[in-house]
Amino acid sequence: MRILVAEDLYLLRDGLVRLIEAYGHQVVATASTGPETLEALLTLKPDVSVIDVRMPPTQSDEGLRAALTARHELPGLPVLILSQHVEQLYARELLADGTGGIGYLLKESVFAADQFIDALERVAAGGTAMDPAVIAKLLSSGSSTKRLDPLTEREREVLALMAEGLSNQAIGKRLFLSESAISKHTTALFAKLGLTDDDSSNRRVLAVLAYLNE
Repeated sequence: MRILVAEDLYLLRDGLVRLIEAYGHQVVATASTGPETLEALLTLKPDVSVIDVRMPPTQSDEGLRAALTARHELPGLPVLILSQHVEQLYARELLADGTGGIGYLLKESVFAADQFIDALERVAAGGTAMDPAVIAKLLSSGSSTKRLDPLTEREREVLALMAEGLSNQAIGKRLFLSESAISKHTTALFAKLGLTDDDSSNRRVLAVLAYLNE
């Protein structure tokens, strides 16, 4: 994969580059400011980008706004936000365009290289990789959940884990259920959400977006 790393802290940026390259991927560019990030996204169109939220020149939300602008220009451009902060408004906007290729992880929650690379590869493939803490923040903002009312408690649990980017097998292990049982729950929740697309990976993304954008 061709990857952009946008992070203003040198040691973390260099560490990310070394990690990504150790797993056989190519870092095509690095950026340390919001404007640099936006220019690189639009000109290089990387397979996936790792972007911090708070970057110079304002140290507020430069990185996340660069990601948003780039995805408006290039719909579906895969972006993995890696930050210490949850910016609820912009995170929702990032999810609102109805396409996949989105990840939002908190730096403090990434405990293993394999975990990070797996999330990066899922996002590059058009899937999602959402930190549970980010999901909790988005769902605690007081928004309506009427579209999810038909779902059972178990189906909501499955959907929440799907939002983290987990496969049916991984969800089954987390909930101590068989993979076939999880498959039945996912089929049921797809139907209740009106997602009839035959592409199961696309339906998973649409279900997650419906869940997080309620």
